[in-house]
Amino acid sequence: MKRTSLSIIFLAFLAMTMQAQGWVSVQKVGVLPSNSAEVNRQHLQAAIDKMSPMGGVLFVEPVEGGYPMEGGLVLKRNVSLLGAQGPTGRGTALPDRSGPTGSLFVITDREQAFLTVESATQVRGIQFYYPEQTWQDGSRIIPYPPTIRAAQDQRVLGVTLSCLSFYGEYMAMDFRTKAPQYVEQILFEHCYGYPLSGEFIAIEHCTDVPRILHCHVNPANMREFGRSFHSNVIDAVVRKKAYTYWIDYTDNAVLMDIFTFGNYGGIYLGRESYGQLTNFNFDCVTIGIYKTGSNWKNRNWQIAQGSIIANVGERIEDVHPILIEGIGHTSLSNVECFSGPNGALTNLGASWDYMTVRGEATVFLSGCRMQGYQADTPINVSGGAKVRAVGCFDKNNNLLELAP
Repeated sequence: MKRTSLSIIFLAFLAMTMQAQGWVSVQKVGVLPSNSAEVNRQHLQAAIDKMSPMGGVLFVEPVEGGYPMEGGLVLKRNVSLLGAQGPTGRGTALPDRSGPTGSLFVITDREQAFLTVESATQVRGIQFYYPEQTWQDGSRIIPYPPTIRAAQDQRVLGVTLSCLSFYGEYMAMDFRTKAPQYVEQILFEHCYGYPLSGEFIAIEHCTDVPRILHCHVNPANMREFGRSFHSNVIDAVVRKKAYTYWIDYTDNAVLMDIFTFGNYGGIYLGRESYGQLTNFNFDCVTIGIYKTGSNWKNRNWQIAQGSIIANVGERIEDVHPILIEGIGHTSLSNVECFSGPNGALTNLGASWDYMTVRGEATVFLSGCRMQGYQADTPINVSGGAKVRAVGCFDKNNNLLELAP
């Protein structure tokens, strides 16, 4: 039997299997690479609406150059959008021209969030590309709405966002809601991009265990198709003074194996949040971790196994790998800083200190190594804060022991 015949048989078998499992190709519902972005949006939305009562999967079948798609889509409850891609840390690439390919949505809509998600939904294995976004001129950044956001008119419970790649986005995933609405059980995992607002994932009013796992933010994420961001674009992102990961009004957040490069802030742990942050790297930032708190009961964070390179900003006195304010407790274990120069962006080559603590917080450190700062002391404390350090080393490799 000829190879072409075998391929046809295999594809037919695959199509029947997908249909039996509740999978429907987006091409079967009229989403085509040759359509306009608005026509594709209409067809995809109609398919989502029809599938929502029973649940199912719409498969974003890989095509050369992807699917043009207008914003304003609503992924209604019980529906999944699945593609063929894992997270692509340097992008996919067309063989004959610059641009990504595969399970890909090509977005030019500047007015509407691309995809609003409701409860019990999943988005996995898909790429999102903004071809009109600048990658060479920091003064021409297009402030697109978020690529994915939580519905604002209802509770959003149980959403999985996995193996997603973003190219040229302004803000990737916005899960900030306003009371009385809230979100629960939101999972972000293996998501890659470089948001030109500085915000990749934001969560607010999440009442039950959000998880951010294995996410990677890097301006080289389009290198495979020749669009690595110029240093003046990275500098413009830093000047926006945003945080890659932003958490507030959130219970027991779990963040593990997260990375960012070339942003003002690594992570903001807000006044009304608590949780755990482990195995992280915040590189070329002004502030790596900004933690604050509003009470003594449960505004506490456990932070472990991480490194911070804080070296960008207007004044070196403003550059702090760790900044803690308010009240509450912070425990840090094996968190090191080794600030220095980096040619990918404008930077000062050092931080002011290792940590600044303001207010009445309590802080405990163990096994932390502190390098690359200019101040006389690595830890600066003001107000009524109490700091205890055990088994830590300063920039001169001297043992640093602090007691309140």
